Amino acid sequence: MSEFMGKNGFIWFVGVVEDRADPKHLGRLKVRCLGYHTENLDKLPTKDLPWAHVMNPITSATVSGLGQTPLGAVEGTWVVGFFQDGADAQMPIIIGTLPGKPSELPTKGNKKGFQDEVNAAFPKYKEETDVNRLAVNDEDLPHSTLTIRKADRTTSIGRADFNPVQAFMSDLDNQEIPGDDGTSFSEPETPYDATYPYNHVYESEGGHIREMDDTPTKERIHERHASGTGYEVGPDGSRVTRVKKDNYTIITGDDYAHIKGTSRQTTDGGVRVRVNSSGTDGNNYNIEVGSNANVNIEVNKGNINLTTLSPDVGDININASRDLNLQVNRNFNVAVLGDAVETITGKKDEIVSGKNTKTGSEIDMDADPINLN
Repeated sequence: MSEFMGKNGFIWFVGVVEDRADPKHLGRLKVRCLGYHTENLDKLPTKDLPWAHVMNPITSATVSGLGQTPLGAVEGTWVVGFFQDGADAQMPIIIGTLPGKPSELPTKGNKKGFQDEVNAAFPKYKEETDVNRLAVNDEDLPHSTLTIRKADRTTSIGRADFNPVQAFMSDLDNQEIPGDDGTSFSEPETPYDATYPYNHVYESEGGHIREMDDTPTKERIHERHASGTGYEVGPDGSRVTRVKKDNYTIITGDDYAHIKGTSRQTTDGGVRVRVNSSGTDGNNYNIEVGSNANVNIEVNKGNINLTTLSPDVGDININASRDLNLQVNRNFNVAVLGDAVETITGKKDEIVSGKNTKTGSEIDMDADPINLN
């Protein structure tokens, strides 16, 4: 082999990938080269073509799995390269792929090369550029995933609502606790408005997509799984995340979140929060509400239950800095299994419309005040 690796010039080739199932897992491809190989598969079957190595970019280490995996071309891809062994033409090196505008689609089983004769999967489109539709943005040929995203948008999602409540305050006047209208919100429309040649698109054969869109004033980042799970960052920095099934977040350290605006969450199912699953002292569940805001809890149809389980430590403590107002629209039942002590520093008025009954083994109306100190 007197001529090799460009010693006396390079010998170039252009060809079509016909097989990528490299038994050595090196990313090699079987390429049928124009001017070197016949298209007749009976005379030269795909299995008899030499394996072509793929040249990776300098940004990829291509050693021990580091860098970019040399897999991307599919059967039907046009490639360009040179022969490492010169005129012998048995050691092809692929340096790149060539997009085009296919004039015909592959036909399975026609015994012709220079196409995906085995699967007839690629190219998928006739008389259309091989550049991704998301990069071209032809309104007459929209990308299927863009059409699905627009149709899959969720709108009119209800937010938490608190209705005004008529309640008896401490002065026994019928007053109203003001409501808080939750209204609704909708998933924003996709800001996709790419202009060729600014949108840099990667799409895998399975339908996974990555977009880095540099269209002036329309810059976006978009990543999408074939199932529809993905996220999009719009020109103003807003981010929309859509998960088509379950979502898991596992954090082995602490988690901090700072929301400078208002946090809104709508859950169609239930919400369960477990705190201090380790049982460690001091892992409390603390909620602080700043000045000039209320805590409103509304149950449309159901109960509010507070329970402590431990017989040793299980008090429920309520400290009202001002009034404690209770309005009960039916019965008011209190069961005390121990002693009950009521200390009132001011006067106490009992207004009973019906019968007022007090029972006990002994009722002492003249007993000394209880010393709680």
